[in-house]
Amino acid sequence: MEYIVVLAVVGLLLGVGAVYVFSGLQVIGEDESGLVIKKYGAPLPPGRLVALEGEAGYQAEMLPPGWHFGYPFWRFKVTRVPVVVVRQGHIALVVANGGAPIPPGNILGCEVACDNYQDARAFLDGGGQKGRQLAFLTAGTYRINPSLFNVITPENAEAFDMSEEDLEIFSVGPDKVGIVTTLDGRPIPAGDLAGSPVEGHDSFQSAQRFLDAGGCRGLQEQVLLSGSWNLNPWFVKVEQIPMTEVPIGYVGVVVSYVGREHLDVSGDEFTHGDLVERGRKGVWIEPLLPGKHPLNTRVMKVELVPTTNIVLNWAQRTEQHKYDEKLSPITVRSRDGFSFTLDVSQIIHISMKQAPRVISRVGSMQNLVDHVLQPTVANYFRNSAQQVSVLEFLSARTERQREAYEAIHGALGAYDVECIDTLIGDIQPPGELMKTQTDRKIAEELQVTFEVQREAQVRRRELERATAVANMQGEVVRSEQMVAISEKGALAAAETAKGEAARTRLHADAEAHGLRQRADAEAHGMRQRAEAEAESKRLHGSAEADATRLVGDAKAEAYRTGVAALGAQAFTAVQLATVLAQHGVKLVPEIALGQDGGGGGQGLLGALMARVLQNGAAPQVLQRPTKPQGGNGVENGRKEA
Repeated sequence: MEYIVVLAVVGLLLGVGAVYVFSGLQVIGEDESGLVIKKYGAPLPPGRLVALEGEAGYQAEMLPPGWHFGYPFWRFKVTRVPVVVVRQGHIALVVANGGAPIPPGNILGCEVACDNYQDARAFLDGGGQKGRQLAFLTAGTYRINPSLFNVITPENAEAFDMSEEDLEIFSVGPDKVGIVTTLDGRPIPAGDLAGSPVEGHDSFQSAQRFLDAGGCRGLQEQVLLSGSWNLNPWFVKVEQIPMTEVPIGYVGVVVSYVGREHLDVSGDEFTHGDLVERGRKGVWIEPLLPGKHPLNTRVMKVELVPTTNIVLNWAQRTEQHKYDEKLSPITVRSRDGFSFTLDVSQIIHISMKQAPRVISRVGSMQNLVDHVLQPTVANYFRNSAQQVSVLEFLSARTERQREAYEAIHGALGAYDVECIDTLIGDIQPPGELMKTQTDRKIAEELQVTFEVQREAQVRRRELERATAVANMQGEVVRSEQMVAISEKGALAAAETAKGEAARTRLHADAEAHGLRQRADAEAHGMRQRAEAEAESKRLHGSAEADATRLVGDAKAEAYRTGVAALGAQAFTAVQLATVLAQHGVKLVPEIALGQDGGGGGQGLLGALMARVLQNGAAPQVLQRPTKPQGGNGVENGRKEA
């Protein structure tokens, strides 16, 4: 039983193997393609590399990923090849190993519709050419028949004598332009410097459209601007250069050697050159304004023209623009035969609109200086110097300068250049002439010096004489001064006396006036006081009289009442006692003098002593007033008064 099972399994395996062998199954992976080689069949036509009609050899079609039957090993050989991968930022070039020959005059095979070389049959049927191809592969994955095409990628570039940089996407940097040279196309017409621009080739990224439009081989007038471009390095070479910069204060006059047919637009009045529109051969009538411009400087020239004032020096110094680097001081000859040199500065200005006319006429700014200004200015001064002598030229410098400006202004106006000013700098006259002038001047100055010295000696002699007289007159002067002093002293004393007298008189007058004023014031015051006292006494008297009258009336009434009450005698006694009491009269004496002692003198002495003792103090002795010492009797008397 087991033997039967083993035989069955073996038979099954043999059957499967037979099916596989006889059916020709081929399994292709996702990242692979199957390159089919037919081992026998009809031979290929001469010059054909791959089979299109089932001939023996490499087949044009490749097997895509999946299972494929009908390729038995005794009839076909299927080789699995990897797909072609092009990385981002790179391109891949293609070399066709078969196809039609490239026509004479071309170096690259034309582009045909073949699904980016993935359809070999379409390539061959469409007239694809053998060799390097115009078309290239961009980033992506491709299934390409390796028997018909060689694909150059960054990974295998060295095997084809190329570098990885050659297959990178070409980038034009900022502020730069790409000068393009094409390696294929029709020849540039005779007389042209570069190929004329053609349309539709997408900045040289489509080589076939460039050739179909009639693009020429060689240097191109068109440039590449800043950006990234897919360019076939077998078709174009690009050189990056900076943009043309026109600084502030300048304009750029374009002289183009390429472009459309020359057509003068300067007008009939401009007979010394011609100007053309932008894009034509010749000097463009519109200058470039300050800024950066993407120009192809291989086929055109930009002449910078300053629009500010330009100073040119015929001297040993040179301005920063270097236009006057070859200029030197001007040597002239005067009317009297002397040669001398002078420095000259010329200031000119070229307007923006006139710049193309100037360049069209003279070619460049340096030519304007060398061929126009240098001979114009130098010849004028040489001619004008011959009309005057050296000394006249030196003495009339301002006049020479004004005449030079007027003459040069007119001469430069014919070249559309404005003359701003002409200035004469340092003048170096002949040494021998200046020596004679110097000697003459020195002699004149010496003569003046001698005259001054002689005058000084005369004045010195007069000074010494005056000094001697002054020294001898010292005493006289002193005496005269003493006399003058005495006279002045006497006059001063007299004036002093007069002043004292006047002062005394004024003082006396003032005192008298003051006394009068005081006397008047005192008299007035006394009158006022007397009148006041008199009025007061009158009023007081009237008041006292009224009071006395009233008192008297009262007393009379009292007396009458007292008399009525007491009687006349009694009332009189009472009034008498009252009066005595009011006046301090004592009815009984405090000291009585006796008659004993035999003499009245002792009684009087005793009474005096008793009075002293009663008062409790000694009697004061009266002293006679003494006469005051010194002073004016009148004034003392006045004071006492």
